[in-house]
Amino acid sequence: MARRLVVEADGGSRGNPGNAGYGALVRDAATGAVLAERAESVGIASNNVAEYSGLVAGLQAVLDLEPGAADVEVRMDSKLVIEQMAGRWKIKHEDMRRLALEARDVAARISDAGGSVRFTWVPRAENSAADKLANAAMDGESINRQVGATSTESVAATSGESTTTAPDLGVPTRLVLVRHGVTDFTVAGKLDGRGGTDPALNAAGQAQARAAGRAVANLVGHGSARLVTSSLTRARQTGEAIARTLGIEAEVDADWDEQSFGDWDGRSMGQISARWPEELGRLRGDLDYARPGGESHAALAERVLAAYRRAVEPGGVVVVATHRKPILVVLTELLGIPHERIWRLLTAPGSLSAVEVWADGGASVAFVNHTAHLRQG
Repeated sequence: MARRLVVEADGGSRGNPGNAGYGALVRDAATGAVLAERAESVGIASNNVAEYSGLVAGLQAVLDLEPGAADVEVRMDSKLVIEQMAGRWKIKHEDMRRLALEARDVAARISDAGGSVRFTWVPRAENSAADKLANAAMDGESINRQVGATSTESVAATSGESTTTAPDLGVPTRLVLVRHGVTDFTVAGKLDGRGGTDPALNAAGQAQARAAGRAVANLVGHGSARLVTSSLTRARQTGEAIARTLGIEAEVDADWDEQSFGDWDGRSMGQISARWPEELGRLRGDLDYARPGGESHAALAERVLAAYRRAVEPGGVVVVATHRKPILVVLTELLGIPHERIWRLLTAPGSLSAVEVWADGGASVAFVNHTAHLRQG
């Protein structure tokens, strides 16, 4: 009978592309015991390249452990890698295509030995062990070890006790996501993404920004938070209003910018749906689709989640003034919501959404689309 194993893999890039590394581990599916760990730097690379490298390392670790038949479940929080390896999404980038072929070759060797490999997407909170290894790799650590079950784990498995690591019950990082106030583009229903016209807040948007600042101050207190904004004018202006209320300085991180819509920037949704209905459906439903000169959702998610990790890593309280799509990226990642349901979350201009994040990857969404402050006089 084939041995049942679980591969958990992840990768990260500080800069995207930037200093990148992967982490992977193999568990016994029956006991949860960690049998092998791998972590290694991949130099300057993107998140996706690092994630694929972690997948290859995890599958190779299976062959090192079990040259005979093994039934393997690969668990990763990268929707892109899982869907591409399952054959449901196309692979367009050459580096990723090369690594995907390498991963398929290792998976084929497992199958040829009488085993099997299947791919499962999991929320980031359920992939924290691989994420920790990837961060160790980005810090310059190289790990290649067989761990094996300890005597304590063996006793626990025999007695039926859980071997799951206890959750982090410490003080979480508090993250408040603020959508910018309205612009004339917002009112007209026009797309205004990264690389477009970059409109400023109109009078109503400025009032929303001031109201958001008061609401944030009531929530987190004065002078007790860090503040990050996207590089786009409307988000920076919203952040400036919040900064004045809190008595702090804002820092700009362009990875929080709105998605770039390329040749559609500045066009109204009515114009787009009338002229390009099929393409609009692809933009909303296909993670890899991008307009000419624009950006796919997959590329957007890659940079936003890198910015999210940078924001929460120091701990404490952090406020981010950003845009609709980046907020949806973070919320759907934490909640494990499939991409096709992303539009079911409402994040109005000037609204607040808040989450709490623990060091082990656990997260709790406190509220979404809070707008009561916008209705007050």
